[in-house]
Amino acid sequence: MKLSFPHPLIILLGFIVVAALSTLFIQSGSFDRVLDENTGREIVVPGSFRAIEDINPSFFEILKSIPEGFVAGADIIVLILLIGGAFYIVEKTGALQAGIEALIYRFRSNQYLLFYLLGTVFAIGGASISMQEELIPMVPIFVILAAKLNYDLRAIIAITLGSSLVGAAFSPINPFVGLLAQNIAEVPLFSGVLFRSIFMVLAVFAWITYHIKLGKLKNGDQLNADFRPSPLSRKYGIILLLSFGGIGVMIYGITSLDWGYIEMSALFFVIGVTCGLVGGMGLNGTARTYAAGFGEMIFAGMIVGLARSVYLVLEKGEIIDPLIQALFSPLESLPETLAVAGIFVSQALVHIPVPSTSGQAVLTIPLTAPLSDLIGLSRDVAVLAFQYPAGLMDILTPTNGGMMAIITGAGISYKDWIAYIWKSWLFIAIFALIACFLSILLFK
Repeated sequence: MKLSFPHPLIILLGFIVVAALSTLFIQSGSFDRVLDENTGREIVVPGSFRAIEDINPSFFEILKSIPEGFVAGADIIVLILLIGGAFYIVEKTGALQAGIEALIYRFRSNQYLLFYLLGTVFAIGGASISMQEELIPMVPIFVILAAKLNYDLRAIIAITLGSSLVGAAFSPINPFVGLLAQNIAEVPLFSGVLFRSIFMVLAVFAWITYHIKLGKLKNGDQLNADFRPSPLSRKYGIILLLSFGGIGVMIYGITSLDWGYIEMSALFFVIGVTCGLVGGMGLNGTARTYAAGFGEMIFAGMIVGLARSVYLVLEKGEIIDPLIQALFSPLESLPETLAVAGIFVSQALVHIPVPSTSGQAVLTIPLTAPLSDLIGLSRDVAVLAFQYPAGLMDILTPTNGGMMAIITGAGISYKDWIAYIWKSWLFIAIFALIACFLSILLFK
C-alpha cells in the first residue's frame, strides 16, 4: 500500500489528538494574571506558576472542541466565505483576468520590478497591521498571476503572503506584535527602531529575491511576443475600481476606524453583489455565482475552525501554562547567547499551540522579560527573541488558520507548501537569530 502525505484535514485532526493525549500526561497548572491598564489585557504574573488539580477533558469534551473551534473562529470563517464569494463573482465577470493581463503587459519588459513592488507593498501591510487574513480575497489574483507569468504559484504566495509575514515578524512599528511586546516588557516604544528597520529591509529584500529566482519556471522570464491584454472595457474598469477600492477602504477601516472581521465581511458582501450586477449577471445570476463562491471557500473555513480547536483542547486541559513554564524555566542558568537561542526556539515552539502573536506576547513576555533580567540581558533582546520566531512561524505552522486558508484556497497542499518553503524559512530564521545575537551587543 502506497503511503501518501496526510490531507490538511487529517493533519489538524492529528494535532487535536496530540493535544488531547497531552492533557493525560501533563499536570494541569496555572499562572496568576493581572489586568494591564495600559493594554487592557490580562498578563501573567512572573513566578506565580502553580500546579492545580489535574484536568483531563473527557472524550466527549474533546469532540465538542471541534465545533466549538468553528464557533470561536466564526468571524474569520464568515470573512472567508463572504470575501471569497465576492471575488469569485469578480473573477467570473472576466474583469480580474483582464486587469491582471493589463498589469503584466505594463511590466512586460521587467517582471522582476513587478515582483519587488508587490512584495514591498505586502511587506508594508504586514509591518503595519499584520496583514494576513486580508489576503484571502486576493487568492484568485495570485493564481492568475502565476499562470500568466509562468511562475510557481507557491512562489507568488511566498512573495505576497510570505513578504507580509516576514514584514510583520521584523516590523519596528506593528502594534499587534513588536509594540505590544515592548509595552508589556516595559521598554520604551520604538526602542531600537533603526536596528529593527535595517534588519526588516534586509530580510524582506532577501526573501523577495530568493523567491523571484526560485519560482521562475522554464521560459518564465519571457512573454509571448504576440501577447496582448484583453481590452479593459468601462464595465471591467468599474468592477476593478470597486474591488480594489474596497481593499483600500478595508485597510482604512482597520487602521483608522477600528474595524474587525464583521465590518470587512459586510463591506465585501456589498461589493460582491454590486460587481455581479455591474457585470451583467442579474440578481439570480449574482446569487448563484455567490453561492458557488461559498462552495469554493468552505474547506478553507473548515481549516480555520480546526486550527482553533487545537488551542481549545489545550485550554480545557489547563496545560498551556505548564508548557510555557517547562520551556522557559530551564533557561535561567544558561549563558547569554545560549539563553537567547533558547528563548528564540521556545517562542517558535509556543507559536504552534498559540498561533496568535498578540496572545503569545501576553502569555510569554511577562515571563521572558524578568528572565532576561536574571541573565543580564536587556529586555529589548527578549522582545526580539519573541517577535522574530513568533512572526516567522506563521509561515509554517498548520495551526495558523489564515495561512492554511490561503494555500488551501490556491489549491496548494500543505505538503507541497512545506516542501517549497522550508529552505527559505530556515535561512530567514537563522538571519533573525543572528539579529538577536547582535542585539545583545547593541542593547547593553
